[in-house]
Amino acid sequence: MGVALDHMKVSKRVPVSKPPFEYSDLKKAIPPHCFKLSLTLSFYGLFRDMFLIYAFYYIASNYIPFLPQPVKYVAWPVYWFFQGVILGGLWSIAHECGHGAFSGCKWLDDTLGFFIHSVLLTPYYSMKYSHRTHHAHTNSVEYDEIHVPRLKSDTFYSEILNNPIGLVLTMMFHVVFGWNSYLLFNYTGRKYEGVASHFYPQSPIYNDSERNLIYLSDVGIFVALYTYYHVVVTHGLVWSLYLYGAPFFVMCSLLMVLTYLLHTHPSIAHYDSSEWDWIRGSLSTVDRDVGFLNWFLHDLPRVHVLHHFFPGIPHYHALEAMKVVKPILGEYYNYDDTPIIKAFWREMKECIYVEPAYDGPKKSGVYWYKNKT
Repeated sequence: MGVALDHMKVSKRVPVSKPPFEYSDLKKAIPPHCFKLSLTLSFYGLFRDMFLIYAFYYIASNYIPFLPQPVKYVAWPVYWFFQGVILGGLWSIAHECGHGAFSGCKWLDDTLGFFIHSVLLTPYYSMKYSHRTHHAHTNSVEYDEIHVPRLKSDTFYSEILNNPIGLVLTMMFHVVFGWNSYLLFNYTGRKYEGVASHFYPQSPIYNDSERNLIYLSDVGIFVALYTYYHVVVTHGLVWSLYLYGAPFFVMCSLLMVLTYLLHTHPSIAHYDSSEWDWIRGSLSTVDRDVGFLNWFLHDLPRVHVLHHFFPGIPHYHALEAMKVVKPILGEYYNYDDTPIIKAFWREMKECIYVEPAYDGPKKSGVYWYKNKT
């Protein structure tokens, strides 16, 4: 009975009518200091992540190899997991730089963001520009940039993969290859004509004024890869995979799963151009509680809805701002504290494709996930 009630609560569709509040109402409710950037707090978050990364690396490289053989089998995966999560937190700092939410100084934010993202093999400007489009068109079935739901007419998803084997294969691809596939060939992204890739300067994702900085992003990735190549040559492939490769894989998996869960839920709507507007699109996002991982990720999963309205609010003020905004959002606020593995399984199983709602015989511009259960 409890499971059934929980399922009903999760599947209850959120309102899609025009909300009784405006953007200005939300902004006025937030204390002014939440919009102020602190170099001290921003650099504290950056240096905290860097210290943790080095501390875990030092422990792993100097102590794990000398542990008894059975203990190593536990110690290495623990290191891979936590180091990967911390790398995800560092990635989030670079993401804030892309929003100008680190220092407010464009050259400093871009310099730090470029360096951090390049080290983590993410093309900085490429991601910055496509992510800006995502914020401008959130939950538009036509113009959003990532985790765009497939339509029922896409039979590869609605028929071929709509079965237990297809579900498992899709989940495995998401976890293992999803993030890098998104960067390489826009997997889960909007459909474009031509080669849509974050590494291709002539990609239709970008406009002509942005292409030179896409080249620069590629240079940053090339330099990082060349550096890693020398690390492998110097220390060996196995050492490199254990100390960096495996944590990098965990980071990529975490980024893909979390961004998917923050934009995918059985209860949220998507819109075509006849219905979409920026406020309703931004409201169709989800806050998640990922337990102790929140601390490593600077609490960003818990303030994702706020982030879509106010991406310039830094992580160290976001929880405070979210608390005052939440009562205004009311029933329009989407939050789910389902454990991350359970939520990922459920969303992958129930959010295969979307179909438009119908107002009598007329097709609506509001799209809902087709619930298989």
